[in-house]
Amino acid sequence: MSIVTIRNVEFINNPARFSDVYRFRVTFECIAQLPDDLEWKLIYVSSPGNEELDQELDDCLVGPVPVGVNSFEFEGSPPDPSKIPTEDVLGVAALILTGSYKDQEFVRVGYYQNTEYDNEEMKETPPPKIMFDRLVRDINSKPRVTRFQIKWDVSPPQQGGAAVAGAATSASVPSANDLDDSMDVDGDQSKS
Repeated sequence: MSIVTIRNVEFINNPARFSDVYRFRVTFECIAQLPDDLEWKLIYVSSPGNEELDQELDDCLVGPVPVGVNSFEFEGSPPDPSKIPTEDVLGVAALILTGSYKDQEFVRVGYYQNTEYDNEEMKETPPPKIMFDRLVRDINSKPRVTRFQIKWDVSPPQQGGAAVAGAATSASVPSANDLDDSMDVDGDQSKS
């Protein structure tokens, strides 16, 4: 059982220019108080066959985390164009948000990002040299979510008590059933 469950990831500036920062809000539920921070990372994958080209755009620590629904805004730098092979700039890339606790990844949320020129003429006949100042990105709103079993150092509360109180006082968010309708979800996977 996971102590932390992502309820929503909202991209605040989508679509945007390729060179704009990524701004988004993550909402998650925690069913037991976590004394240590959660670590979140944003990774840009331009070439799926070559992990060495992945760019960690930013990371942040959130915590300690109380029981209930929590959210935070995250801002990540745009990818460094000099680290993207020319043939991989236009078209589809991946954007991955990971969540970890005590160096154990418990969730990975992946999005497809389409990058193209900002006008039809350049889309149909791209210039010989990439003009990064004319590129726009659009992140697909349907993520792929993978959850991993990890060893949490806390136990979920017994039915009743704190879990009910935390849920009763938290803000309204989509239910897990609503979230599953809008997200592709992989089953729980063990992670070594």
